[in-house]
Amino acid sequence: MNNGANKIKIYLYSKFERFWHWAQAILIVFLLITGFEAHGTYSLMGYGTAVAWHNWLGIAWLVLYVFIVFWLLTTGEWRQYTPTTRKLIDVARYYAIGIFQGKPHPVKKARDAKHNPLQRLTYMGLSAILLPAQMATGLLYYTYNNWPEWGLSGLSLAAVAALHTALAFLILSFLVIHIYMTTTGHSLTAHVAAMFSGWEEVEEGTEVEEWEKASQKI
Repeated sequence: MNNGANKIKIYLYSKFERFWHWAQAILIVFLLITGFEAHGTYSLMGYGTAVAWHNWLGIAWLVLYVFIVFWLLTTGEWRQYTPTTRKLIDVARYYAIGIFQGKPHPVKKARDAKHNPLQRLTYMGLSAILLPAQMATGLLYYTYNNWPEWGLSGLSLAAVAALHTALAFLILSFLVIHIYMTTTGHSLTAHVAAMFSGWEEVEEGTEVEEWEKASQKI
């Protein structure tokens, strides 16, 4: 929300960061489309085609995910996602009430503090738990014929499929909420524009607290 303060632009998102953000978004959208069709929810391209595309898209997503993790670890950007509960209640209260009252965001955004506490917890849970679980169940489903030789005959294919579908609905829920949250900047398209250009508008003279900085030793 704009409170009248002067704005400056800072380079917040690198080229690779923007690339993997949009590449992953596209892959997830088409995986959801093909996956739900394979599940029998609707018919767009036919079951066989949907399954074939879903398999290839899943492999592409897995490869991209490996590169993302490698980039985060080698650049130190993983620190941007370190979970914290400090000001978490303030941020939640802001999105629930304060944003509709025109109040300023309780946690400022800066180059070394890209994400607020709520975003950190959400993205960490998504990247470290939800997405790997979805990939693991997808790989299990894809390699079903190899289960006996791997000693996995005791697994239930129906249970793996059900879990894979349930996780897909969780990812879809995140996607819907994430799209909504992109509209909560100082303008309707400010956050989306920043993920294309890399440049984000912040208040001039913005300072963040030490605990927020990704450059701190953890």
